[in-house]
Amino acid sequence: MKRVLVLGATGSIGTNAINIIENMSSDFTLCGIQAHSSEEKLNSISKKYNCPSLLSCKDNSEKAFQKLIDSSKPDIIVNGIAGAAGVLPSKIALDHHIPLALANKETIVMAGSLIKKLAKDNNTPIIPVDSEHSAIFNLVEKIGKKNIAKIVITASGGPFREYTKEQLEKVTLEQALKHPTWNMGPKITIDSSTLANKGLEVIEAAYLFDVSAEQIQVVVHPQSLIHSLVRTNDGMLYAQISDPDMKHPIYNAITWPNNVPAYLEPFELFDHTMTFFKPRIQDFPMLQYAFDCVKIGNGATIAYNGANEVAVHAFLKKQISYLSISKIVYEVLQADWNFSIDSFEQVFETDKRAREIAKESLKKMQ
Repeated sequence: MKRVLVLGATGSIGTNAINIIENMSSDFTLCGIQAHSSEEKLNSISKKYNCPSLLSCKDNSEKAFQKLIDSSKPDIIVNGIAGAAGVLPSKIALDHHIPLALANKETIVMAGSLIKKLAKDNNTPIIPVDSEHSAIFNLVEKIGKKNIAKIVITASGGPFREYTKEQLEKVTLEQALKHPTWNMGPKITIDSSTLANKGLEVIEAAYLFDVSAEQIQVVVHPQSLIHSLVRTNDGMLYAQISDPDMKHPIYNAITWPNNVPAYLEPFELFDHTMTFFKPRIQDFPMLQYAFDCVKIGNGATIAYNGANEVAVHAFLKKQISYLSISKIVYEVLQADWNFSIDSFEQVFETDKRAREIAKESLKKMQ
């Protein structure tokens, strides 16, 4: 019986993780939960599963997370926390030598080199949970890193992939929150529409799989059935295919390293059409900015993430236009971010600086 601690338990990843645990109660038990808010829902889950909980809006300290880990005694931690708040819990999990099923992008985007070193030093695995990196992780394991020449990350293209520049200038919040294939939280849904989410995944892939920006390609695949591909040294492409349901990568992560029969419905090839397009970099510049940041280094990837979070938050509050999101990120990236990151303290200091610049840029637009 594997004991699972779920961070971000009331969000999309957390809800799906708990659903899997409930459907596989002979294999897994929910031993602890955390959420930033949603106190009533958190208490309801805690009572149902008789497990300890942490409400982070009341106590977000390192001590509080350590206490939760100590009381829940997990065999694996699922980190489904949204945003930069997820970095510290990932560090704590690895400090405790607990395998980390990682859905929190910011852990890698902001502290990739430090997190990878910590995991290696503690001989503790990081198993990616988002669909694209879960696919790459499984393909790399099966094919072997030395045999892979390029990683190909798929993108749905979001709801505006066929919009003209003029149409993009008039995009509303309500339109941006309607994703054509995935059911996700508001922030990641906006990121998907601007291709910032794909940009973050490019950065993650560079750190997680030790590849250069030149070894990563993004292809628009509107059906979201192929989650990622790898091209081997002989030019062949290998893909992972499943329905666009986050339960699949979560299931893969918490059952790893075993490949066990799933209760989830397997994908059938019949009656499906798959199409592929080049991303429109000119109209969706957030993707190009991410590739540029990978080439600059960790300071730039932290700035990219922090600026984007500030800009998206402002758009969600209807303080700026849709296209202003990328404009704010561009302005922030004009500062000097070409320096190495040597500590977690420096990660958070750099993030704070990027957010301050983004907020100044935001004021000019209001």
